[in-house]
This record gives sequence, C-alpha cells and structure tokens, in this order.
Amino acid sequence: MTETHTSHANAASGQERHFQGVPVSEIAETFGTPTYVYDSSTLRDSYQHLRDLLPSSVDIFYSLKANPNISICGYLHSLGAGAELSSRAELETALRAGVAPRDIIFLGPGKTTEDLQACLDAGIHAVVCESLEELHLLDRLAVEQQLTGVRAMLRVNPDFHTKGSGLAMGGKPRQFGIDADILRSAAPEIARLRAVRVSGLHAYMGTRFLDHSDVVHNTEQILTTAERLSEGLGITLETLDFGGGLGIAYFDNEKDLDLEALTAGLGEVLTPFTARHPRCRLIMELGRYLTAPAGTYVTRALYVKESLGEEFVVADGGTNHHMAAVGIGSFVKRNFPITSLTHYKAPATRRYTLAGPLCTPNDVIGKRVALPPVQAGDLIGVERSGAYGPSASPVNFLSHGHPAEVLVHNGAARLIRRRATLEDLLEPQYLINL
Repeated sequence: MTETHTSHANAASGQERHFQGVPVSEIAETFGTPTYVYDSSTLRDSYQHLRDLLPSSVDIFYSLKANPNISICGYLHSLGAGAELSSRAELETALRAGVAPRDIIFLGPGKTTEDLQACLDAGIHAVVCESLEELHLLDRLAVEQQLTGVRAMLRVNPDFHTKGSGLAMGGKPRQFGIDADILRSAAPEIARLRAVRVSGLHAYMGTRFLDHSDVVHNTEQILTTAERLSEGLGITLETLDFGGGLGIAYFDNEKDLDLEALTAGLGEVLTPFTARHPRCRLIMELGRYLTAPAGTYVTRALYVKESLGEEFVVADGGTNHHMAAVGIGSFVKRNFPITSLTHYKAPATRRYTLAGPLCTPNDVIGKRVALPPVQAGDLIGVERSGAYGPSASPVNFLSHGHPAEVLVHNGAARLIRRRATLEDLLEPQYLINL
C-alpha cells in the first residue's frame, strides 16, 4: 500500500482527460484535490440546445439550488437564463451575478419575514407564495411599507397525479404549495388583499423526468389547472411557471431525454395556451438539467488496497462532498459514471470500490466500478456531478471542509470557490473558559 501526492505519468501519453484542452493533471496540480471542475462549453450547449428548440414564449429560469456558485449563475444568466431561488443568499447571489429583479422569482415553503422583506426590497418579479398565510404576511409587510401592486404567484399542489418523476413534489400530500381544492374557495381571501396582487400560478410536479411524454402530460395538466383556477379566482394569468424537473441519465439503464420529442410535444400544448393568453409569461425552471452534465468531481487515489478479495481505492474526497453519489433519495444504490481521469482512454479491466477518507463504512462513492488498473496518485472522476454536489453534502463532516471549485472557460481554468482552510473551519467557533 503506497501513498503519493503527484502522479502525472500518463499526461505525456495523451491519455488523460482534458477540459477544453486543459489537462486534468494541470488543474489538480494548480488547485489541488478534491475539486469540482465545471466545463462552460457543456453548460452552454445544455442551455443553448434547449433554448433553440423551446417555443420562444417560454423563459428559462435557472434553479440555483442545483448549484449556487455565483460564477455558474452568472454564466447561465449571460446566456439568457433568469433565476429561481429559495433563500436570501441565493437572492443576493443572483443580484450580484447581474440577474435583473424582473427575472427573479422566490420559492420555498418556509419563507421568513426577513425573506419576504428582502424580496420586497429587491423588487423581484414575484414571490411564489406556498400558503394563504404566507400570502397575507406578504400583504401585511407591503402595506406597512406603503407599497402597492406587489406581485405574488400562488404555488398550486394539483389534484392530478404526476407521471414519471424520480421524486414527486406535487399531486400528493406535500409541504409545498396550496392544494388545488383549497384554492378553489380562496377567492374571498384574495379579494381582501390590499397591497399584493396575485398575478400568476406555479406548479412543480417533480424532478428527474427522463420520458418526454411524462413532461408533456404533466405540463398539459398544469395548463388546464391554471386556466380553471385563474377563472375561478378572478385573476389574470400574467405569469405561469409550469415547472420543469428535466432529468439526466446517471445510471447504466437510463437514457437522456429525447429533447426534440420533448420540445415538439411542449409546443403542441403551449401554442394554443399562448394563443388564449398572449400576455402570459411562461417560465420553465431547470437546475440539474443545465448544470449536472458540466461537472466532474476530481479526487486523487491515496491508497489502493485489498480486503477479503475486494479491491478498494481510498481517495482524498468522498461522500462529504458528493452525497448524491451515495444514492440519497433512491431505493437502490447505483453508481454515478466514474472514470479514471489519468488513464482516460485505457480499457477498464479491473473493478474497484471507490471510498473516501471518512471514518464511516457509508463513505463509498461507487461499488465495483470498472476502471483501468489504479495506482496511488491517479486522478479519479465522478462525472455528471455539476448539480447537488458540495452544497447538498455534509462538507464539514470530520472537518474536511468545502472542496475547491474550478470553471474552465475559453480554454482557461479559473478558481470560482477556494478550498476551505483550517481557519475557515475554526474561526466561527468559540473556546470558552470552563
């Protein structure tokens, strides 16, 4: 069993992974490991391909929860994306990244008074209220500030069942939104609003959809529900967010969405709706679909060892940075796409269990992963990792801290978040006299 911190033997052979021409060994040498590496060309392709095929009436809003890094948000905004967010930090991120308030909506079932106040101060396009109580709180705050015409959207929990979602977020008992049945009798409450104007509706049925027909079906049902509710509530549909939740294929038995079939189907249901509501702004919110394919979690093999006939690679990063790879939210543990970045073109002739540095048997990124022969010092990559990475992981478990994040853009690798230092971890704590 050996340990090393530099191993770039394969760089000269041309077999290592490159990002826009930049060798991964160079990125690792410059910024260290473990590190998340994002490729801006993949971000651009994911956004632009969808943008080119979607009806022009649909605006794409980036869901910052997928990857809240300010440079990722800023780059997607430069391509034309708005921002869908759920915290004051995400609001400040979007504003600093240059997103105009008119292109921002704020969701979340548990908004505080401070959250709502921040939305009012920023003058965003709309607060998406997820309960009637929240709607009245927003109205009271707006009255106190002598504001008028504050836009709010109502998040609807529809009473139809979603199809094809990896994680259903509507159509069943959920903390999100207001049940459609409750909304049908809410006209008197809405009429009592003094400073807030209900200007639209929002529905989000789930995430990780991989069958285009399911997305089209759900969208058609949302459009129908929105029309009926708006008529019953006596509101004009100025904005309708019909969700998104487009998935990507992570596992061997999955295929990516048929984008052409998806957008053609959406066009068929959106075109007549737009004809009936020509002034209604349509929003499709996307996070994972835009960012996941662009990210690679880069770790370095510290040790290669055998235990009871099974070969292990112990790397310097693990589930503390990439909790999604554990299979949280899935009934079956399946491996993300994992490759040798040092021997990127070499045949995968061995099987290894890829573990991280944590003192728990659950710190396993992949089981029996097919890889070329691995040596200590090799770089291993977990691909399709641009969404729900460090921000959705216990980065401070065992005090390892947040990994570095790097964006490769125009052929240059640039640091977009520095690695946590020991001081970062200890500075917020106080040693008291006991």
